[in-house]
Amino acid sequence: MSLGLTALRPARHDDAEALAIIHEDAWRSTYRGVIDGLELERMISRRGPKWWRTALSRGVRIQILEVAGVAAGYATYGRSRMRELPFEGEIYELYIRPDHQGLGFGAELFDAARAALERSRLSGLAIRVLKDNDAAIGFYLRRGGQVLMTSRERIAQTSLELTVFGWFADDTG
Repeated sequence: MSLGLTALRPARHDDAEALAIIHEDAWRSTYRGVIDGLELERMISRRGPKWWRTALSRGVRIQILEVAGVAAGYATYGRSRMRELPFEGEIYELYIRPDHQGLGFGAELFDAARAALERSRLSGLAIRVLKDNDAAIGFYLRRGGQVLMTSRERIAQTSLELTVFGWFADDTG
């Protein structure tokens, strides 16, 4: 789908390098000070181009956002991993490069991933967000997400709290 200078499309194998760069830039910007610095760097280093090529080969669904022909964001999505919740779809990750944040691109990417889940007949949507990620919390609240619960995830020696958002199938959000 083209939006003038922006385009949304499924990721291809030749996007692996761009995906790794977006991931690295977004994670450093978003999680510095939230996740221990050394552990953050380890996590980023595991997601290089080879990791992304493998993910694409395995059929991971990834939507790319391009701005003026340059990859500026991505979303990964599919069947919900949170079986205890009444949502069939999940957006696993949604990241925009820091220099493109706050310009409405995240909303376009969110809408595209949500529409792709609906086309796949996955009813409802869930998203997990680190509780300390204030920008993401605000973003999903503005998209009409309902806070459903909190959970914890262990990363290295740190236990981090997650906020789980949900959109029921009949939400027009």
